[in-house]
Amino acid sequence: MSGASGVHVGQDDMAPSAARQLLGPGTIIGCSTHTRAQIEAASIEPVTYLAVGPVFGTHTKATGYEPVGLDLVAEAVRLSRGLPVVAIGGITLDTAPEILAAGASGVAVISDLFTGGDPKKRVTAYRRILAL
Repeated sequence: MSGASGVHVGQDDMAPSAARQLLGPGTIIGCSTHTRAQIEAASIEPVTYLAVGPVFGTHTKATGYEPVGLDLVAEAVRLSRGLPVVAIGGITLDTAPEILAAGASGVAVISDLFTGGDPKKRVTAYRRILAL
């Protein structure tokens, strides 16, 4: 295929199991989730991590879902069967620590990197928060 290390599939994309069949066992496969039912379904798929969101309001991408909040992040961690949970949607340097406190393994950030000042400094700040 493309030689990429992984793929991320959304709810309207191919099933993670189909991606796994195409790409093999060593490929990273993530899956977007927005509801408890989607989290439960994705957690039994052959995925490497779950993404949950939008945690907060975001203007980057219209998902069709209302913000899910920190409670669903914490629930995703409980339901994930040990899979890493990555939070996405409206995340800022101010909210990242509370997302991690809710149990998320990481955050996916777009807008805050480019609208809050120097992107390089913001990446450095996120790396510090995430202890990377």
